[in-house]
Amino acid sequence: MKIGELAEQTGLAPSRIRFYERIGLLKTVKRQANGYRSYPPEAVLVLGMITAAQKAGFSLDELRTLLPSDLTQWNHQALTEALRQKIQDIEEIQLRLADSKSRLQEVLVQVEQKPDDMDCATNARRVWSQVSFGDATAKPSGKASH
Repeated sequence: MKIGELAEQTGLAPSRIRFYERIGLLKTVKRQANGYRSYPPEAVLVLGMITAAQKAGFSLDELRTLLPSDLTQWNHQALTEALRQKIQDIEEIQLRLADSKSRLQEVLVQVEQKPDDMDCATNARRVWSQVSFGDATAKPSGKASH
């Protein structure tokens, strides 16, 4: 199949398909005598796997080492290890995001507790002087100072 057909079937731009070929992720491309690329039906599957894996957080470098050049030659151990590692990475990111969300919620509470006689700029300085995102032990006190 030609690149236009492949692009239509996968929803990817032809430039993206050529990029994946150039960096070695799409390896099943053949050149016709006229120089046009010819893609086998399995290219749709490979591009689908690349897209899904990227959405799951895999980098192109990770995919380059993970995807076999022949889809019948998967390294089961490498695949399961990569999937386990990506799950662990995602769990760590989720913990960091939950911590950031909690800290921001605390800041919001402090900002909302602005004394009536305090302008917003002074209140912002008051709140941010109590906040440290680099130190897990430093959190706003929960008390508004006057």
